[in-house]
Formats: sequence, structure tokens, C-alpha cells
Amino acid sequence: MEVTAVATQGRYGSPDWVSSYMLLFSDTGRVWKQYRQEDSIGTFVGNVNSDSVVHHKLQQSIRTRFLRFVPLKWNPSGWVGLRVEVYGCAYRSYVADFDGRSSLLYRFSQKSMSTVKDVISLRFKSWQAEGVLLHGEGQRGDYITLELHRGRLSLHLNLDDTRIRSSSGRMVVTLGSLLDDQHWHSVLIERFNKQVNFTLDRHTQHFRAKGDGDSLEVDYELSFGGIPLPGKPGTFLRKNFHGCMENLYYNGVNIIDLAKRRKPQIYSVGNVTFSCSEPQLVAITFQSSIGSFLSLPALEPTLEGFSVRFQFRTWNPDGLLLSSNLAWKPHRLVLQISSGRLRLTHQTSPLKTSEVSTGQRVNDGLWHSVSLRSRGLQIILTLDNEPASTIQLEDRLQSRDNLFFGGCPSSQNSSSCVNPTVAFQGCMRLILINNQPMNLMLVQQGILGSYSQLQFDICGIQDRCLPKFCEHGGRCSQTWNSFYCDCSGTGYSGATCHNSVFETSCEAHRLLGSSSGFYSIDPDGSGPLGPVQVYCNMTEQKVWTVISHNNTNPVRVQGSTLEKPYIMHFNYSASPEQLHTLLSDSEHCEQEVTYQCRKSRLFNTWDGIPLSWWVDRSGERRTYWGGFLPGVQQCSCSLEENCIDMNFFCNCDADRDQWVNDTGLLSYKDHLPVSDIIIGDTYRPGSKAVYNVGPLRCYGDTSLWNAASFYEESSYLHFPTFQAQFSFDISFYFKTSSPTGVFLENLGAQDFIRVELSSPLAVTFSFDVGNGVVPLVVKSPVPLNDRQWHWVRAERNVKEASLQVDQLPLRFLETPLDGHLRLQLNSQLFIGGTASRQRGFLGCIRALNMNGVNYDLEERAKVTPGVSADCPGHCSNSAGLCHNRGKCIEKSSGYVCDCTHSAYGGPSCKEEVSVSFERGSSVTYIFQEPFSVVQNRSAQDSSVSSEYSKSREDVAFSFLTTQSPAMLLTVNTFSQQYVAVILAHNGSLQIWYRFHKERTPNVFSPGRESLADGQLHRVRIHREGKDVYVQVDKENQKYALSYDTELHSLRSLTLGKFTGKDILDEEVALAGSRGFIGCFSSVQYNHVAPLKVALLNRGSSLVSIRGHLLESNCGALADLTASNSHTDRAEETGKDHTNHNDNDDPQSDSAVIGGVVTAVVFIILCVLAVMIHFLYQHRRARRTASIKEKEHRHNLEAAYRAELHLHNSMRDGMKEYYI
Repeated sequence: MEVTAVATQGRYGSPDWVSSYMLLFSDTGRVWKQYRQEDSIGTFVGNVNSDSVVHHKLQQSIRTRFLRFVPLKWNPSGWVGLRVEVYGCAYRSYVADFDGRSSLLYRFSQKSMSTVKDVISLRFKSWQAEGVLLHGEGQRGDYITLELHRGRLSLHLNLDDTRIRSSSGRMVVTLGSLLDDQHWHSVLIERFNKQVNFTLDRHTQHFRAKGDGDSLEVDYELSFGGIPLPGKPGTFLRKNFHGCMENLYYNGVNIIDLAKRRKPQIYSVGNVTFSCSEPQLVAITFQSSIGSFLSLPALEPTLEGFSVRFQFRTWNPDGLLLSSNLAWKPHRLVLQISSGRLRLTHQTSPLKTSEVSTGQRVNDGLWHSVSLRSRGLQIILTLDNEPASTIQLEDRLQSRDNLFFGGCPSSQNSSSCVNPTVAFQGCMRLILINNQPMNLMLVQQGILGSYSQLQFDICGIQDRCLPKFCEHGGRCSQTWNSFYCDCSGTGYSGATCHNSVFETSCEAHRLLGSSSGFYSIDPDGSGPLGPVQVYCNMTEQKVWTVISHNNTNPVRVQGSTLEKPYIMHFNYSASPEQLHTLLSDSEHCEQEVTYQCRKSRLFNTWDGIPLSWWVDRSGERRTYWGGFLPGVQQCSCSLEENCIDMNFFCNCDADRDQWVNDTGLLSYKDHLPVSDIIIGDTYRPGSKAVYNVGPLRCYGDTSLWNAASFYEESSYLHFPTFQAQFSFDISFYFKTSSPTGVFLENLGAQDFIRVELSSPLAVTFSFDVGNGVVPLVVKSPVPLNDRQWHWVRAERNVKEASLQVDQLPLRFLETPLDGHLRLQLNSQLFIGGTASRQRGFLGCIRALNMNGVNYDLEERAKVTPGVSADCPGHCSNSAGLCHNRGKCIEKSSGYVCDCTHSAYGGPSCKEEVSVSFERGSSVTYIFQEPFSVVQNRSAQDSSVSSEYSKSREDVAFSFLTTQSPAMLLTVNTFSQQYVAVILAHNGSLQIWYRFHKERTPNVFSPGRESLADGQLHRVRIHREGKDVYVQVDKENQKYALSYDTELHSLRSLTLGKFTGKDILDEEVALAGSRGFIGCFSSVQYNHVAPLKVALLNRGSSLVSIRGHLLESNCGALADLTASNSHTDRAEETGKDHTNHNDNDDPQSDSAVIGGVVTAVVFIILCVLAVMIHFLYQHRRARRTASIKEKEHRHNLEAAYRAELHLHNSMRDGMKEYYI
């Protein structure tokens, strides 16, 4: 029957009831399977008394003949008492059994069958991990194949494309895993034209089929259960299906019913029967990696000798499979899984062993067959179909004691059985000892052998990588109890690869102190869009983001007409979705279009019909050539009223026989960028055109300063329900003077999320996904209601939850094993308050981002009483008051910039902090344990790996030297790890990572050219797990470490000479002994600025200074020299500003050369004048700034020294104050 619900009740009039139970089902009363609810919850809540009825509606109905209720907990004051009721309905079944050598052929009434719509449904259960369920193909290249491969279901589909024959070009969609579990699985394939829905059990994959046509054309027949070889009945191209199919329908035709009634459309190959045979394969599950074991007696060996055979499946890379003491002490035989390989060890004495290994990744979740047998003086080990491995013996093999499978009893003494690593967690079946099969049901009944922590007649293996919890292309690996995501190479980090390692905008890079250059930014952060490489132009007052395309050079056009126009399509370095997000989040965007013409019009002068136009990002034709007002067929000269002929709206429309120019800036964001340009008037004699479409340029990050002020406790902003079932992150800034208040809240029927200021010293992130309320609290040593901006980031995924506030230590907890995973919310999202209008927030919230989506607080605040857009105060706008990680602090009569965590100084954190090093000089910064870590540490925290925070580094510095080799920077730990940045003998930069004393270090060389050239060079290094991103001046490189390891227990950071004993590499040791002679500027390691600490805290125990250091201004002088050679890189990207020097060009060669020479002379004179003036002003400015800096240092001295002790507790790579 089809079971839809169950209900339970205790024993009548007694204290006996079951409080939780497990539900198993089976077709035969053997080979049971556990029913799991949504989120893989395997237990049902039972009763709390003997009278009430607890009803459970099954989320997915079960089609079964047998149900088993397994009590897990019951009333401690009584016994197990249970009354049950099962709800369901009758179920009709048409079954066919395939023995692995048979199939059914459904033959068409015509030569071929062509369909634009197909519906195929069936249920199957398989005894093997391989086998074809369905196949059909046509002569023109169409095919459809449904097959099991390695326990997964694959659908191959192609429509009318004979070119797709190689395996790399085929369309393959795969669902599920572990489908050889001898239980029923439902399949549904729905196709309309190229759109396909492929469903397995509860999971559906939507995809678009490959091919040129919309119909599927199959010749002659469809085969079920195998692919017969044409002309040779009974032979097959691939492995046949071995198992049962039920209710097999093809476009409404009941295939099994036709076969059962022996209709002529069905041809049977081999032995197909119409009842499902049930092989008696009793499996057992070893549940614990510590206490599970199975002990079986060692039977008398046969004439053939000692032998053991069995099958196993597991996800764990290590575990004991078999241990046996042999007749001669201390001889022992041990078979185990070690690092995913099968290893057999024969121990003859404590110091003498023989071993062999075989197989690769036997922990892949599939069934593997193992055979261990003796023959003469040999032990032979065979795994699956691989070649046998042998160990030579001194005497014949004979077992002395019981055989232990899976593990050893905890009470067993060390001489009898010892787990070499951990016990086996997985499933076993078909155990034979000396060719005699072991009846495992007798073991369960206590008649044969002994056991501990086993489940009988069930294999409890789960695929924890399905559904896919690893985001953004992260690779999933798993063990029996958990899964792990490898995020290397994805650009994302975290337990599920949820968090982007890149900044969201060029504005964010500027606030981190970065200079102009190419950067990867992720406009939607943790959202589905990936990173994109852009050029960040930070040489102006505004920060421009530049996105290039495939054709930024000037292009000459001739011979085009309206009937056969010239068309150019532009491919940008970002996808349309990325461009849309970047445009939406930018304050202003523009794109320059230049059209130089000679007798080439843009509009027909008689009727105004466009002769040339461009296409916007939506594919719409646009005919305006400048400005931000769409729909106006004009060029920039008309808008500015300076056309050469005021009778026309464009210079080119004057149709003159000389070169003229129409250049305009397109700035209407909804139409940008330009995707195509079409030119249709260059066909007349002498008609020519040269066009140039520049890159897309944007500035301003609207989300960063999107703020709302809440001035009534009952006020709030509301948004649609936050949809984030398995993972989400929330980040925002707040400032307030109120002691408490709810920042945001979203409720469900039982689930909820809430972030609040729970006290003046604490922020709380609480949620419930069905496992009970989980509160995460970060406590601050200083009040958070100080009317200053504070940053909050909360994250929850299926692995863990975390909360970060400012630079305080990250607080996170792991999620419970086998708990509820899905967050189900159904009410509105409330910002600044709650649905009950109580405990509302008073203050400002800005830059609210949830799962990569920026919330427009200002727009919603304009129509909400009690809330106003924007936030008052000097530090509440994007004017860039404080730079380079500086924090803006409100004062009663102004503001002050806190440069504590910046490598720069001065009133605005813009002045370079530079120090000149002489021979033998060094600065060593000593890391220490911060006091605040203790406040946020818990028992749960102590059990959690810290790689989340320490497998990440951010290093930035500038240097100037003529010495090589030279030691620039060294970071070392108490565990003999180090990171070193050196100049090699040839002056090239080298970055050394040594994480293990025994392993070869990773060495990266970003360039071969010498940096010991007396010029200032800027270096930035960012590591995220295995990925290392290096920027030297304007050049960017990405490297990969051979392994991902955290830096344990940071000890010190040294600039200059270093002679520590931990340096094991000769080249690094030589550079360390030579030290550094030159100038360092603006050095930053994560949130530590060692040069500033050395200058501000001479004599401090945190800083050790050797040799003579002299405060310098090399960074500022180098910036001055560089600024005179800088041009607007945004405008240069891809542009060619050379003149077209043919006979028709408006300028001659001599005029161009003369103009260039004059311009160069003029520029040189101007540069000299500017440098002289700047040096004079710079000297005066330093005197004035030094006075301000002394006052500024005095004001912040106490705060700086207090926060200095917090630095090492900060989560490495945490985003800083975006102010």
C-alpha cells in the first residue's frame, strides 16, 4: 500500500509510552530502510502520555508492504508501550524483473518515432551500481539513454546533432547516489522541445537539451533494461540493468502491461519475469568509529586453507575491517582501510611486519568485494577485479581466536585486538569464513558470535553531499558523519564556500588603502554571481570602476548601407548579470562614444530616420548619442549648443567633405552598456567613418552609505520574507545611544532569525531552524551605544553559525549532527523593530546586505513614519573623510580620524608612515594573546577548528632599495612555520611559505625583473586557504599553495634583518642575514601596522628595534614623482589616441609632430614648476601636520593602547570600517 501518515499512542491506563521512535520500511520484511523526513531527520517525536494521539503526515508517501516502529526513548518511569495506526491507500503495481542479461524492446508501428513532447515515468530498485534502464537512438544523431553509473542515475539526451559524438560534447545530467540500495526509487522525465525536467525521488533538475532540433527522433524501437547489439540477440553494448522496474510508462503506454499480455509491440530478450525476486542480502551497519565491532568464531579451515570474504561500503578514509590473532603468538593479521587504500598487515613480532596495499579511494560509498585467502605459504589479497597481492609466510596460516570485523571490543586486552587507528564506520554483507556463509540474523539473536553498536538488516549509509550544500563550485568530500567543502580556486571561503574573498567594489578597495590597478571584485558578495576583473582608477577624487570590452580601438568603416549595415558586437569582461548589479550599485556610470565622420551622417537630414544607432543591454535600439536623457535624437554638440552647423543636431549630419567629430558621454544607467553599434551611411563616394566605444566607467557605491534613522521605538521598515533555507549572511553598520534594540527580525511558524543589541556591551544573533533556539553573543569591552559606527556580520549555514562585531573575536558554533537544516520563514522581514512593535531600535542602520542583496533603506524610509532617510553626522556620508582603513569618530563639534589600524597617519590617515633602515636595522613586532578572546570563548568554541580565521593573511607594504639579496618581511610562529618576503640575488621578489618542517616550502616569484632599482614598489599579498593573490605595483598574479594550513600561534613579524633559528632554507637565511637597507613605507599585516607601532610606542614590550631607524618621507616623495607620470588609466584602457594619418585626415603629419613636440616641452616645464612648488608646500605642510598629529596622537593615545591588545584576536582578513 501507499502509506501517507502514521499515528502513535501509549498503552491504555498505564505509564508506558514511547517518546521518540524510528520508522523502517521494506517490501519483503528483510533489507530495511530508514524513513527520513525533510533535512534527513530520521527520528519521529512520540507521546508525552498514554492517552493523547500524536499524528505525523509523511512529507513523501511510502509504497511498501512492511513497516517497523523502533522505539528510541520512552517514559523513564514506565516501559515501552505503543499503539499505532497507519494511514494510506491501495496501490496498483506492474512489475518486471531483469536478471542482468535481459531486456524489453518496445517497437514502433513505423520506421521512426519523432516527438516534440515526451513523458517517461518508472520506479526501479537495483542490485548493482551499473546498468542501462532505457535507451533509444536515431540515424540523424538523436539519442536518449537513462542508466545507472557508480550508483548514480545519468540521463544522456541529444536532439538532431550528428556533430556531438565525443564524450566531452555530450549532454549528461546526473542525479542521486547510492541507488543500488535495493529500495524503490521514482523517476520522471518530462520534455517539451529542448526544455527538460528530470526528477529522481524528491529532487528535480531543469536543463536545456543540446542539438539543432526540437524533436526527438528514435528509429525502430526503445529498449528497457539494456542496449541490444543490432543483429546479435542477447548481446549488449553496455552492462544491463539487474533489478526490478515498476509502472513503466512511455508517453502514456504501460510497457510492462503490454509485455505481460504478450502484445506484439513488445519483444522480450532473455528472461524477463513479472514478479520481483528478492535476493537475501543481509547487511549490517557499524554505527560508531569507537565502539562498533562484530566477533565471529574462526571455523576450521578447509583443505584449501584459511579464507575470508565479504563486501563493504563506507565514506571514511580509515578504519579497521578485520583483525585476527594467528596460531603462533604474537602473529597477527590486520586488514584495514588507510588513507582510502586497502592495507593488509602480517605482524610476526612487535618489530617485524609485512604488508601490502591495493585499491584507490575505496571509501567512495560503493560496495567493494574483498577476498583474503591462504595458499601454501602465501596470503593472497584480492579487491574487486584488481590484480591479487601476496605476502610470503614462514608457516601455514591458521587463526587462533575469534575474527573481529569492524573494530575491537573496548574490554579486550591489548594483546588480543587493537584498533590500529579507528574502528570501521560503514556497512558489510556477504561474510564468508572458510567458504561458509555467516547468518547475521543469528548474531542478532545472540546465537552466533557477539557484537556492539550494530544495526542489522539495514545499511544506514547516507550521501551527505546531496543536496549540494557546497556553494559557488566548492568541491564536496564526506565522511560517515559529516561533509566538507574544498573552496580552493573558487574565490570563496567558509564552511560551505559562501563568503567571497573579494571586495564588493573599487570604493571598498580605496577604503582599504589600495592604489590604482586591476582588481577582482564581487559585486553581489555571497550572491550567485562570481567575481569580475575591473580596473580601479583611484588617482582622481572619485574612484572609477572600469569594465573593458573586446574592441576599444578606433575602427574605420566604409561601404555600409541601411540594407547591409556594419555591425559590431561588444563582449565585456563581465556577464550581463554582473554588469546589471554593478550598474545598480553605482552612483553614476558613463560610456564615451566617439564618431569621426566624413560625409557619413547619423540621421537622414530629410526625414530624421536614423542611419546609425547603438543597442543597449536589453537589445533595444537607441538613437541618442550623448547625455542621460533617452529618446532625444541628438548628439552632445546639440545639447551643448556648439554644433558646427546649428541647423543640425549632430556635427556629422552637416554632411561635409571633411573630418568632423561627434563625441558624447552616455550616462543613462538603464541603457548601459553599449552592446552593439550599427553604421549604415558610408557607401557614398568619399564617405568614411571612424568610431570608438570606450569602456564602461562607474563611480560611487550607493549601498555603502544607504542609511535610515529610527527615532521612534515603535517604528520599523518592512521588506518581503527573507528567503534563505540553507545558508545566509547578514551584514550592516549601526550607531546608537540606546542601550538595547532589535536590528532585524524575521519569523516563521516556529523558525526565526533575530539580530539585536541585547545590552550596551553585547550584540546577540539568535535563530531557530527546528533544533531549539541558538543564541550567539559577542561581548565588547567598551560600550557599543557610543554614537559611533559599529559593524556586525552574522552567518548561518548547515555546518555552523557565526557572529562578528567590529574587530572583536569571531564567535561561532557548529550545528548539531543530523539536526534540522532548513530555515523556514513566512512573515515579513522587519528592520529596526519587531512585529510586536516592542524593543525597537533607536539610531542609524546603513549598508544592510543579506545574501549579497543590498537593501534600499533610504527609499523605504521616505514613506515610513518614524523613520527618515540618511543619518545625521559628519561620519554618515561618503565624503571619504578618513582614508586607508581609518575610522571616522564623531565629536560634538566635528570629527576625528582614528588611524589605529591603518598603516598611514595624519589627520585623515593619508600620510605615508615611512622609515629608513640602515645596515643591520630591524623592527620586530611581538604577537600576544589578547584578553578579549577569553570573554568570547566557550566550551563549544574550544572544540572548533580555528582554520576559519588563521588560514588567511593580508600583507601590504611599500619599499625602496638598491640592495639584493635583501630580507623584506618575515612572519614566524611558535611551531616553526614562517612566511618570508625577500629579494633574491637578481633583485626579483620571492614569497616563501613554509608550513611544515618536513615538507618542501612553496616559493612564488611574481616577476623576474629586479626591484632593487632605487624606485618605490608597492606589494600586496592576500591569502585565502590555498589561494594566494599577489599584486606588485600594477601587476596581479594568482598562485596556489600545495596545501591549506593555518599559521599556529603567531610569534612575531620582522622587517629587515632576521636571524631566527627557524629559518631552514638557505636562500631565506642568507637574505635574513643581509637584512635590508633602504626605506619601508605603509606596512600592514592584517590589522597590525608595525612601523606605526615602532614610532608611536618606542620602549613598548610589543616592539623590538635593532639598529638605527630614521623617520622618512620616501613614500610621499615617490608618490609625487609617480603622480607626474600618471594618466587617467580608465580612459587609456583599450583606447588608441593616435590620429588617422591617411590623405583624407584633417591633420597632416607635420602638424601632428609639431604639436607633440610643443606639448612635451610644455609638460616638462610644468612638471618642474609643480615639483618645486610641491616640495616647498610639502615642507610647510609637514610642519603644520606634525602639530596636528601630536594633538591627534594625544587624543587617541589611550584608545590606541587599549585596542593594541585586541589585534591578534581579530579574525584575519575581516572587512574593516568602510568609512
